[in-house]
Amino acid sequence: MHSHGEGGFPAESLFFIPAVVALVAYWAGALSPRSGSWPWHRTVFFTLGVAAVLATVLNPLAELSHTDFAVLSFSHLLAGMVSPLLLVLSRPFTLALRTLDVYPARRLSRLLRSGFVRFLGNPVTAAVLNTGGMILMFRTGLLDAMQDSMPVHWLVTFHLLAAGYLFTASIIGRDPSPHRAGYRLRAVVLILSIAAHNILAKGIYADPPPGIEPAAAEQGALVMYYGGAGVEIVLIVLLCRQWYQWSRPRSRIASGTRHQ
Repeated sequence: MHSHGEGGFPAESLFFIPAVVALVAYWAGALSPRSGSWPWHRTVFFTLGVAAVLATVLNPLAELSHTDFAVLSFSHLLAGMVSPLLLVLSRPFTLALRTLDVYPARRLSRLLRSGFVRFLGNPVTAAVLNTGGMILMFRTGLLDAMQDSMPVHWLVTFHLLAAGYLFTASIIGRDPSPHRAGYRLRAVVLILSIAAHNILAKGIYADPPPGIEPAAAEQGALVMYYGGAGVEIVLIVLLCRQWYQWSRPRSRIASGTRHQ
């Protein structure tokens, strides 16, 4: 089902506007002298992240996701896991704080320190929003609504992206965050979230959602399970790497103290 304006103009094409604005703003910041020789790979990550989520609301993926459950699962993987990972690795808030003028940079800094952002950025809150959204998507009438209405599909995609970004940032984010949780809590939340995602995928494989043929459900579940596992392995590796880098100076200090 498509949304068209006057003369058959596809409404989903309007998503090019925020995508292009985001890309232009990021690239302008990355090329600014204020960025301090911004690493090129972060710009690539941001560009790919925007392209990944944009692909899920444009054809052919948008149309196929209404008739093919495996494609819908792949779109979920792109919007809820792949794109958030790429966007978090691009560190957009760090770039913004470096390149914005003083007044908007201060306002952004205050926002990042606010209680609301602290609540949303807590790994537990982010995991509930992220995992809860996936369960609602596949285990309630929301799935039928997505297949029947393109605007609902867009809203769910936005939630997947936002919740996925919050979750990924709460686990491995390197942007400024005065309220970042400890590594033990992040590790526990990541493990539980991986378990929940795997249970959901296996549940879909064994018990397809209403209206989904068993063969299609099996294909979609395999996409979720193995595709999600790839992203989850990356999260585990990055979290362990950050934890090791954080603990290494403390280990050196402790070792030096023992030898005094």
